[in-house]
Amino acid sequence: MDSARLIESAQQHLPAALEWLRRMVQINSYTSNVAGINALGQLTAECFASMGFTAQFIPATDPQHGSHLFLSRGPLDQPAVVLVTHLDTVFPSEEEFRNNFNWQPEASRIYGPGTVDNKGGTALIWLMLRVLMDVHPALFESTTWLIAANSAEEVIGTDFADRTFELCHNTARAVLVFEGGPREGKDWHLVTSRKGRAEYRITCTGRGAHAGSSHAEGINAIVELARLLPKVAALTSPERELTVNIANIQGGTVLNRVPHEATAELEMRAFDPEALSLAGKALESMGRVTEGGAQLQIDCVGQTRAWPGGDGTQALFELWAKHADSLGIKAISMKRGGLSDANYLCQLGPTLDALGPVGGNAHCSERTSDGTKIPEYVEQSSFVPKAVLNLLALEDFLASQPNP
Repeated sequence: MDSARLIESAQQHLPAALEWLRRMVQINSYTSNVAGINALGQLTAECFASMGFTAQFIPATDPQHGSHLFLSRGPLDQPAVVLVTHLDTVFPSEEEFRNNFNWQPEASRIYGPGTVDNKGGTALIWLMLRVLMDVHPALFESTTWLIAANSAEEVIGTDFADRTFELCHNTARAVLVFEGGPREGKDWHLVTSRKGRAEYRITCTGRGAHAGSSHAEGINAIVELARLLPKVAALTSPERELTVNIANIQGGTVLNRVPHEATAELEMRAFDPEALSLAGKALESMGRVTEGGAQLQIDCVGQTRAWPGGDGTQALFELWAKHADSLGIKAISMKRGGLSDANYLCQLGPTLDALGPVGGNAHCSERTSDGTKIPEYVEQSSFVPKAVLNLLALEDFLASQPNP
């Protein structure tokens, strides 16, 4: 495809893409706002309907979440190009109102909930496909597309991935994730791996006693747990890119009682699944009884597999890097500690992340007069070059991997 034609078409359709984005941002889609999630899903289905996409709404297994949205074009009995986004944001409507956080264009930026995470990603998918219809309609028509929109990405779980695997019959030509893609000057970040996570709860059971008259008979669960936690934190290993974060600790009741129970919750993250596994085993081997006689129970309460990248991802990245060079920009391969749907969907096919627009301050709604805090925003100027880059690389990939 001729990059000049792509740029011309993208500039022509950018106002429409931003208008869809404005309408999306105006709908509060906090993860537990089921009505808002479903309303945004309906609007998103309307957005892509004119391009021939068929909508399927699949209820989440958790009734506190809205329905996942899957938009397909072409027969799903063939491997699809899966374009991944999500409907939910982290902002309750009360927070948006309190901080006057809404659609606010200012110079080159647009502030608002989800502008970059991830309604901006959805708008960029629309812009890409609309341009492809103009410039290379044969490729658009001959490709099976699946736009997969998670209703609860911000809380992370397997539900959405399970439904995606079912619709794709456990395989895809490529998994392209449209989380925001940071930029530093002419360096555009693409994410090629993400850490996995293991979540643990430590329960320490001591012995309650009267704090005044029977103090010596008690076993203080808080004290015993506190003695253990430095050993847990010491499992962090910069050499293995392993982090251990003790996130909260709770225990005790009233002041005149020796605390009989205390709990701590923590997470571990690593790119290497083996490093994560070994750290978990080290934690679980720390014993069942403390020095002071309290009982310990260590439970793994959640796991997210790592996305370590691999040959398929590297091949995708090299295509994007080649076409970035042709546009006078540079693609940078980034490893990221945060999770995304790529962690769950990478086994479907070769995966690349951060294909969405450039922005910043995701998950922040606050603005201070001195500028030390500014809310989430997206850069309008990033939509056209990112859409063009994605299309050039995608055409190259599809030519090298013809549809079966």
